[in-house]
Amino acid sequence: MKKQFVFLFLSLTLLAGLTNAQTSQTVGPEKGSLVIVGGGAMGPELWTRFIDLAGGPANANIVIIPTAGEDSSANSAPREKEKLLSLGVKNITILHTRDPKVANQESFVAPLRKATGVWFVGGRHWRLADSYLNTLAHKEFNAVLSRGGVIGGTSAGATIIGSFMVRGDTKGNSIMIGDHTQGFDFIHNVTIDQHFLRRNRQFDLIEVIKTRPELLGIAIDEGTAIVVQQNTFDVIGNSYVGIYEAGQIANSTKYPSGQNSSGGPFYFLGKGQKFDLQARKVINQQPQRVNEPAK
Repeated sequence: MKKQFVFLFLSLTLLAGLTNAQTSQTVGPEKGSLVIVGGGAMGPELWTRFIDLAGGPANANIVIIPTAGEDSSANSAPREKEKLLSLGVKNITILHTRDPKVANQESFVAPLRKATGVWFVGGRHWRLADSYLNTLAHKEFNAVLSRGGVIGGTSAGATIIGSFMVRGDTKGNSIMIGDHTQGFDFIHNVTIDQHFLRRNRQFDLIEVIKTRPELLGIAIDEGTAIVVQQNTFDVIGNSYVGIYEAGQIANSTKYPSGQNSSGGPFYFLGKGQKFDLQARKVINQQPQRVNEPAK
């Protein structure tokens, strides 16, 4: 009986360990794509990639969500709409509410059911969480991915895409872990920061990952994006992406510039580099040079 108890205990312990390991895996969407932009001016490469993944200019049906913005501008997204129109996209819908009861209405989500792409405008990501988290609209966002569509966003619209939100406090975006931390979870066990180098945020994710070591931290600079498909992403745009992982931080001996080769707590990825989300490792080591055409 004692041996059976010990065996049962060890089996349950092993099962629990495996379950924890599985639940802590970083996993991208099974279908569809994510285009996650670190804010700032978006070059043609970023917009073109988003439109192509939505079906191309002639076939794309894009819903713009401006809810993260201030009240004065949340009912429209003129810059984004004008940009998409200039690139040949004809089917564009602006969808906005601050009321989760409205976000639960069939009539409200109707445009999402025809969408091939959804774009989240920047601002404050807690507004997006308050309006759409765990609503029918949230379900339909996921359905866009399930149909093979694309979800993209910039700045606050990038952070909401992850599972754990940093800078989500209603008192200010300098608070890393605040009163809003649940994202839309289109990519699991990931926290996403933005304006990475432009706003000198290189070291801000370190303490977050120490507190939540199951998370992978991804910091994206302005004018730069990661394009996620299943469990891989590639970097596009003009600047860099920072990678923060608990083992890397624990093994770092000092806080230098962040280069992996110097033993720092994070490292950079550049244009053209690819990353395996499950293995949490770089697939190709050499980034493209600035202005080097993609192969």
